[in-house]
Formats: sequence, structure tokens, C-alpha cells
Amino acid sequence: MITRLLADLVLVVHLLFILFALLGGLLLLWRKWLPLIHLPAAAWAMLVELQGRTCPLTPLENHLRRLAGESGYEGSFIDHYLMAIIYPPGLTPGIQLLLGLLALGVNLLIYGWAVHRLSRRARGA
Repeated sequence: MITRLLADLVLVVHLLFILFALLGGLLLLWRKWLPLIHLPAAAWAMLVELQGRTCPLTPLENHLRRLAGESGYEGSFIDHYLMAIIYPPGLTPGIQLLLGLLALGVNLLIYGWAVHRLSRRARGA
């Protein structure tokens, strides 16, 4: 029972990390120091996708699920939980490259917008 809850907790943390890596730049408007945490997280997420790696949280979740008597899953977190919703089944290197570039593009847009907004605020406009 506890190991299943731990596996579910890892799943939630994994999803929150992905959301933070993708959209965490928006928090710059709230706390100016948050990019010190967000930029390395976003870089790691993009590196994992662009190099076709598996995030370390995936094997941890699978291990906990097996200890709880459940079966784990093959592939990455994105492949197992998100790809079936967003794309047809089957994570390919091309799709991983696209996801990594999408994360980069979203973050560039967010940071560009946030820096522009902060500079306008500093000028009193």
C-alpha cells in the first residue's frame, strides 16, 4: 500500500516537474530569482527529450510499482502517460526532438514576454 502511494507520488512529482520545466518561466513575474531554479530544470527536460533519454523518475516509479505488486511500463513517462493523449501511440526519436524543440520555443517565448513586461514595469510604462 505505501509503495503504491510512493509510486503515485513520484508520478505526480514527475508531472509537476514537466509542467514546471515547460511553463516555469511565467514564475519570473512572481519571483525574479526563480529562473535560477527553472532554467536548469528546463535544460534538463530538454536534454532528456533531445537525446532520447529516460528521466530517472521513470525507473523509480516502475520499481515502486513492481514492489507494490503492480506491473511497471516500458518507455518514458511521456510515452506512457502523455503521448497517448497528445499523439498517436509510439514515441519516436523525431517526436522526442519535436517535444524538446517545443519546450525550448515555449520557454523562449515566455522569457521574452516576461523580460519585456518587467522592463516596461521598471520604466514605469
